[in-house]
Amino acid sequence: MSDSKFREEALKYHQYPTPGKIQVVPTKKHATQKDLSLAYTPGVAAPCLEIEKDPENAYKYTSKGNLVAVISNGTAVLGLGDIGALAGKPVMEGKGLLFKIFADIDVFDIEVDTHDVEKFIETVKNIAPTFGGINLEDIKAPEAFEIERRLKEELDIPVMHDDQHGTAIISAAALKNAVELTGKDISKVKIVVSGAGAAAISCSRLYLSIGAKRENLVMCDSKGVIRKDADNLTEQKAEFATDSDLHSLEEAMVGSDVFVGLSKGDLVTPEMLLTMAKDPIVFAMANPTPEIEYDLAVKTRKDIIMATGRSDNPNQVNNVLGFPYIFRGALDVRATGINEEMKIAAVHALANLAKETVPEHVNIAYGKTNMQFGREYIIPSPFDHRLITEVPPAVAKAAMDSGIAKKPIRDWDVYKDELAERLGSGNKFIRMLMSKAKSNPKTIIFAEADHLSVLKAAQIIHEEGAGTPILLGDKSIIKELMKEINFDANVTIIDPVASEEKERRHKFAQVYWKKRQRKGITLLAAQRLMRGRNYFAAMMVNEGEADSLVTGYSRSYPATVKPMIELIGKEEGVKKIAATNIMITKKGPMFFSDTAITINPTAEELADICYMTSESMKMFGFNPNLAMLSFSNFGSSDSEEAKKVVEATKIVHLKFPNLVVDGDIQVDFALNQTMLKEKFPFSKLNGNKVNGLIFPGLESANIGYKLMRDFNNVESIGPIIMGLKKPVHIIQLGASVDEIVNIACVAIVDAQEKSKIK
Repeated sequence: MSDSKFREEALKYHQYPTPGKIQVVPTKKHATQKDLSLAYTPGVAAPCLEIEKDPENAYKYTSKGNLVAVISNGTAVLGLGDIGALAGKPVMEGKGLLFKIFADIDVFDIEVDTHDVEKFIETVKNIAPTFGGINLEDIKAPEAFEIERRLKEELDIPVMHDDQHGTAIISAAALKNAVELTGKDISKVKIVVSGAGAAAISCSRLYLSIGAKRENLVMCDSKGVIRKDADNLTEQKAEFATDSDLHSLEEAMVGSDVFVGLSKGDLVTPEMLLTMAKDPIVFAMANPTPEIEYDLAVKTRKDIIMATGRSDNPNQVNNVLGFPYIFRGALDVRATGINEEMKIAAVHALANLAKETVPEHVNIAYGKTNMQFGREYIIPSPFDHRLITEVPPAVAKAAMDSGIAKKPIRDWDVYKDELAERLGSGNKFIRMLMSKAKSNPKTIIFAEADHLSVLKAAQIIHEEGAGTPILLGDKSIIKELMKEINFDANVTIIDPVASEEKERRHKFAQVYWKKRQRKGITLLAAQRLMRGRNYFAAMMVNEGEADSLVTGYSRSYPATVKPMIELIGKEEGVKKIAATNIMITKKGPMFFSDTAITINPTAEELADICYMTSESMKMFGFNPNLAMLSFSNFGSSDSEEAKKVVEATKIVHLKFPNLVVDGDIQVDFALNQTMLKEKFPFSKLNGNKVNGLIFPGLESANIGYKLMRDFNNVESIGPIIMGLKKPVHIIQLGASVDEIVNIACVAIVDAQEKSKIK
């Protein structure tokens, strides 16, 4: 994607459909006059008076306990420099978004228009009662040090300058593990730090806290090695000045064990890498261009352990691994600050998590089969769902042990369960889905690419690197639309009715006719059908000319499904195809089946739908826990409809005894573990969070998922076809661009999985 195109897209992203990236949402009922009288006057007086009696009651009656201020004066904005407080607001909103999606922390972004340290500090102190914590952001050094120090001293809530400590915590965890992998002693390793800003100073301090020695650390700025005999050293630079006979970065790196880059791109040469000690550890964290490119570094030194700030390389030092979870733990025990003990606890938690067995959903996200602790995995992935249940408890415990927690946690198991519930946002699944597609891109046909929404989706798939689009439709219209949206990539465009496709149409028709000639299809009819893009596209997939296919935008679902069943055929052992929808709920992805195909399945068909759903869930990295839904619970009704579900459950238990599935069961019992345990302690679903719902028929499934989607504003991916031989997926009539992109990613992931079976 060109820079101008990306800029245009970024501007549209921030402007539409609503300007900005965060908003305030009511948390209480407000429909009636009584609701409003409780929310405001006169009811609001009651909590006000309680807070007047005891300020700690603010945590009880207001949002203070889960509200963090992201505060900046815009003097050091994301590599843009001193662009001003207002210009930095999009960055602060972005930080707020990350707080919310990774740790369920609410944020107000505050932009303070002053360069004066005293005025800035005074402003933050004056508004601090509003918040449970303060995240300082994008403030230039050395002022950042003074601002943070003063606020930590003068406020009794958590205060952290993430630009300093976030990178320090993540890189310290990586360093701890890298040193362990090389068999070196952290107290003896020689460390070279390139950069002397807030992040570099904080990193160096934290490395000392986990065992590195000051005499073994050399810091460089733009002028070279920071020496004690230099003029006009800041207090922070003086802290790491050396009297050794070193002057340049090049000299400092000779014989060094560790290089930490927090400076600028392309500063380190291969020749400099070659002078480092055996098993060098290189953290080139300048963004977007590292001090030395990853590929060049690993090519130069086969024994290197390499990390960068980039997501397209292994070992990404990403601050999102730290700040959401550190504040989460601090807020949950009502800590009066964020101290060294809490930061070190986060370091150890992250380092230890990297050593644990990598969850399948992380493998899937990166397209790997068995990621494990080693040179290319020294810190956890941001996709690791366990971060929220491992890092906040470690931070919270450190706060308690160091005596700054006002609200100690009593039951750690309950706390971890609460944290897991906070993770519910399914956007993580969508990010994982895209990442999985990008790990092994496949060719994908967009059968209706002469429709703008479909073409936009194809463009996104191409620009994200998730797949190679093949565009089907009227070539002149497609080219015109491509100009309109600045889609200038060199992609394949095919018009099935064009004269240049005559030979291919006839070839496809011959194959189709031979398959269907005893089912009423003549050769002439086959040739005529191949002029239709769905038939043509399906044959391309069948004949190996494309890996996957999405269609259905402009035609009804049944009309689109028919040629796919006729041409693609069912997987071995599948009697009837079915469809599932992935509902992106607050409590995580939930699979609904069958939402699109089987109107009134028999017990045997319902059992097959259940099994196919479980296999689809495994493809996306989920352990299936399935509820066979009904209006009855475990035989409470003698109706034929309920008996069908009972029989289907018996079939599943018999054929797939290891599958966690039970029924017949009402949906409220399936989703409420407390109710289930109390009333039906014998159920196989007890102790297993249900993530798949098998409906007794198409009517209930279709109504159910659409009600949930439209009334609760829940994003849905699907319907996803289950049981076809090839990765063919059908979008809903008039689907949005995002919906098409999601289904396209599903098709690509499906193609990846089916290619493994060959």
